[in-house]
Amino acid sequence: MTQVNWLRAPKSYDLPCRIEIEQTHDYFHAHVELDGDVEIQPGDRVLVHGEPIKLAFGEKLSERRSATIQPASGLMRLWTRLAANLNLQELYEVSFTPRRML
Repeated sequence: MTQVNWLRAPKSYDLPCRIEIEQTHDYFHAHVELDGDVEIQPGDRVLVHGEPIKLAFGEKLSERRSATIQPASGLMRLWTRLAANLNLQELYEVSFTPRRML
C-alpha cells in the first residue's frame, strides 16, 4: 500500500512530450501526449516548455517539446476532487414545479 503525504507534494520532474494543435474548419483542438507511462491525477500541474504557438485558420501543427510535471499533495488532490464535484453540481437544473421557470 502506498502512503500518501497529505501536506507535501512529490518532487517535480521533466518528460518529453508531443503536442498537436489544429485550427481548421473541421477541428479546433490542442493535445499534449506525455512520453512514458505517466498517470496524471487531479491537482497535478503540467507545464509545456517553449514559445507560445500561434496558428492561422486552416493550419495544424505537431511537434516535440519537454514538459514539467508537478504532482499535487494529498490535500490538494482531495480539494481538487471536492471542488470539481461542487462545480459539476452547478450544471444541474432540477425543478419539481409544473410551470416553466424564466
